[in-house]
Amino acid sequence: MSAIWTFALAFAFASLFVWQQDGVDLQLMDFRRTWLVPFTSFFEQGVEDVTGERSGIKSVDSYVSSEGPAAKAGLLANIGPSGSKASGAKAGVVIASPSTSNPNYLYTWVRDSSLVFKTIIDQFTSGADTSLRPLIDDFVTAEAKLQQTTNPSGSVSSGGLGEPKFNIDETAFTGDWGRPQRDGPALRATALISYANWLRANGNTTFVSNTLWQMIKLDLDYVASNWNQATFDLWEEVSSSSFFTTAVQHRALREGSALASALGQSASVTNYNTQADSVLCFLQSYWNSNSYITANTGGGRSGKDSNTILASIHTFDSAAGCDAATFQPCSDKALANLKVYVDSFRSIYSINKGIASNGAVAVGRYPEDVYMGGNPWYLSTFAVAEQLYDALIVWNKQKSIAVTSTSLAFFQQFSPSITAGTYSSSTSTFTTLISDIKSFADGFVALNAKYTPSGGGLAEQYDRNSGAATSAVDLTWSYASALTVFAARQGTSSPSWGASGLKVPSTCNTAGSGIPVTFNVNATTQLGENIYVTGSVDALKNWSPDNALLLSSAKYPVWSLTVNLPASTSVQYKFLRKFNGQVTWESDPNRQISVPASGSFTENDSWR
Repeated sequence: MSAIWTFALAFAFASLFVWQQDGVDLQLMDFRRTWLVPFTSFFEQGVEDVTGERSGIKSVDSYVSSEGPAAKAGLLANIGPSGSKASGAKAGVVIASPSTSNPNYLYTWVRDSSLVFKTIIDQFTSGADTSLRPLIDDFVTAEAKLQQTTNPSGSVSSGGLGEPKFNIDETAFTGDWGRPQRDGPALRATALISYANWLRANGNTTFVSNTLWQMIKLDLDYVASNWNQATFDLWEEVSSSSFFTTAVQHRALREGSALASALGQSASVTNYNTQADSVLCFLQSYWNSNSYITANTGGGRSGKDSNTILASIHTFDSAAGCDAATFQPCSDKALANLKVYVDSFRSIYSINKGIASNGAVAVGRYPEDVYMGGNPWYLSTFAVAEQLYDALIVWNKQKSIAVTSTSLAFFQQFSPSITAGTYSSSTSTFTTLISDIKSFADGFVALNAKYTPSGGGLAEQYDRNSGAATSAVDLTWSYASALTVFAARQGTSSPSWGASGLKVPSTCNTAGSGIPVTFNVNATTQLGENIYVTGSVDALKNWSPDNALLLSSAKYPVWSLTVNLPASTSVQYKFLRKFNGQVTWESDPNRQISVPASGSFTENDSWR
């Protein structure tokens, strides 16, 4: 007890200085950061009793030790056919969650499945778990079938690879949905390329050439042909261009080109490299003058979005250092963006109340989110920590930290008096920053630990007021995000995908990327009824009611959609309603717009 009282007195003494914070000098601020914050964290974490156990929240080390096995078990339980919570799923099929109502996630998403199996493949190829290979082979077989399954987005040769989700028995999901989603093929290609590279290194080139390459080429050809077309974002809400999608498409094309070269596929090498240069050029356009990344070109929100953090960690290449062109985790732009994103959640969740302005907070998808009440997400909060751990990997490897005017505000959270410059590992500034940023990253993991139920089950979200787990239970992506952040914390990184030494072309070739056109239509609907648009060009699905594009009802009664249309082109279109399987077109004549040669365009209509 004497030790506790000693700390309590120290806490009281330190508190005397807090009210003066606005006028204190740097020494007092350093005192608060060095002594007060760790001490309050000590009380939040709980006090060790004589047995060495903590009351309250577990330490991060303890959480990682217990949650790692629980997350892996939870992930494997959601993969068919043997997963304990994946009843009815075919072999190698990943269910998003066993939840069947409010929300119903008993489907397999190409995006989620690819991210999950990239995690599994990394564990296998690194030697961490060699028992996973049969499961990976099941995944290959399952995805090969899904690629060939005709669906509402089309066939394998007419857009079907952009279909976001399927039934767990490998049949097409034919209900209304936000489609296409163009991140899935890129992410699946990345997962399969990781496996292909390991197989080639271990002498199995035949399977790579005869099976994997055929699948990878389908996905990469789709990416190369469609990267400049509108897509629903990874949250399946906004149809426009999306930073996450563009970033993972760029990665897939680069590593796909390297594999194509190794396999002697010269035509593919040329095509993928050419398109990758254009994608990299386009990627730069998401950065805005407010020092953060605008997640989507449409949607009408602030653009502050977990999309951008997830893009940084899923395109991490430790060999690329702190490259800003590819928004590597330790780049000045990625760090500036992280601060803006995190800060946007400090005041909107009750569970973040009272946390210091430079402390870790629970974060969600984006601050305007209202889905299921708009709560923190486990995977988003883990992602912030993972970006920071990835940055630490590179800084420790290169033995220096560069602070620029762009990233200065991020670093001032830890050292208010720091200035732009390069700090080598021989300086105290480097040592202090490494320690403080590691503690900052651990803080995000600690928050998820605080709101992880006993037993280690990870849902999709936790309540913004109470911290209780909510929305879909046992979300497979949540489990995968736990495994990847724990690996990053241990200093583990995947092999390079080719981000090192890339240069943004001096002239961006975005021919065919089109002009962002926003369709707004004022239309009153009944519950379950949706508004779509189709028209006279490929981007508007060539008058196909089955493939018509779903508009967002976020600003109801105004329904909205942003889609890239060919520049300097006259386009005809019509809106239609879908309800209970019935399609109702608005009255004649066809509507018509003239798409400008540059910039963007908005058309405001009313249903007729």
